[in-house]
Amino acid sequence: MTISVGDKIPDAMLVKMGADGPEQVSISTLTEGRTVVFFAVTGAYTGTCTTAHVPSFIRTKDTFKERGVDEIICVSVNDPFVMGAWGESTGATDAGITMAGDPEAAFTTAMGMEFSALPTGLIDRSKRYAMLVMDGAVKVLNKEENPGMCEVSAGEGLLEDM
Repeated sequence: MTISVGDKIPDAMLVKMGADGPEQVSISTLTEGRTVVFFAVTGAYTGTCTTAHVPSFIRTKDTFKERGVDEIICVSVNDPFVMGAWGESTGATDAGITMAGDPEAAFTTAMGMEFSALPTGLIDRSKRYAMLVMDGAVKVLNKEENPGMCEVSAGEGLLEDM
């Protein structure tokens, strides 16, 4: 079942790069008592994700902060090493965006947001979406109909719906 507005997001472990290497962090720890934006991409270093989705959140990060968002987290079904390198190459890390891997697609699957596109080699990946989560509950959820598009799930699109 796909997550909807009003639902509590499922607890799962994500992995991000820390000062001493990969660190596991639970969704509940990230969201409890906090306002968090999650945006999910189909894959690190892929076209739309690199040229549109991540840059949209770099551009809008300050506006999200002004509106009370504690953290912006990019999630992809990738390992933390890839996410860390991608964050560095896109400038997302320097902008303060958390780049988190969902290497086993546990979070993505629990959200009901998984898909595969075998001809392109994307297997068990995440659909493209952005959501505002307050204290673990989904307040806004913007899903793209086409994984190659980045409109409603862009930073600007999410800000419009907040």
